Amino acid sequence: MDIRFDGRVAVVTGAGSGLGRSHALFFASRGAKVAVNDLGGGVDGSGQSSKAADLVVQEIKAAGGQAIANYDSVADAKGAQNLIDRTLQAFGQVDILVNNAGILRDKTFAKMALADFEKVVAVHFLGSVYVTKAAWPVMQERLYGRVVMTTSAAGLYGNFGQTNYGAAKLAVVGFMNALKLEGQKFNILVNTIAPVAATRMTEGLLPPQALDRLKPDLVTPAVAYLCSEQCRDSGQVIDAGGGYYARTQLMESPGIRFDPSQPVTPEMLAAQWSRITDMSGARGFAAANEEVMQVFQGLGK
Repeated sequence: MDIRFDGRVAVVTGAGSGLGRSHALFFASRGAKVAVNDLGGGVDGSGQSSKAADLVVQEIKAAGGQAIANYDSVADAKGAQNLIDRTLQAFGQVDILVNNAGILRDKTFAKMALADFEKVVAVHFLGSVYVTKAAWPVMQERLYGRVVMTTSAAGLYGNFGQTNYGAAKLAVVGFMNALKLEGQKFNILVNTIAPVAATRMTEGLLPPQALDRLKPDLVTPAVAYLCSEQCRDSGQVIDAGGGYYARTQLMESPGIRFDPSQPVTPEMLAAQWSRITDMSGARGFAAANEEVMQVFQGLGK
């Protein structure tokens, strides 16, 4: 069965180029009406232009699809609300939200101005929060929604010179982890994509010989599936790039237990450190209460 989006309305932030453009074009090609959001600034978030979003809308319309352009900054709560309001005015509903907008201001933490840290967090993390906050009640009322966050290997594993970006990219995963639980009774699924693709944000970070094999349209199929009616998963982090797709999950080692009624010293932990950090038999948890219960086990023994 073909995965299509007929009758659905998708909002894609940062859709004027790269991954966002690929997502927007694909949704439109499969029947969705699309709100193409892009501030039109530089990679560092400076400047503003309507050209990027307008060109994507023109592409969609030239192919027979329906789309509108929006130029608001997602890092501004009023701008994020305006994006959703504008979408509702044009199409009457919001079914899909892909939080893709992002900027880079790379420097080592010692040399980074706090303003650059805050700006990157504002776009990647708070931008995802603001737009989702605006779309959430619409999805709740319709008892349907598909929300995708965009994380990065820099957030999941770390990358030199990207403390601001890495912090923001892991923050959206924490946001998803809680929001997935709140969305359950409303049939709203919340997932996260961890892409590796050749875009203007990564062209200086990835080997030139790999760029032609890391096309954004190899990430988009994973985003499209997570946004489809066929998808039933929520709270997943899916890696996608160069034809590779996998799941990432925060894991906890089996650990060890000391008698909680007796004193525990750092020397005792030092002696057992290899066992504490041994990930053999590690497991993941679906919610915080599951992990907390792991701590409670054995307390009464």
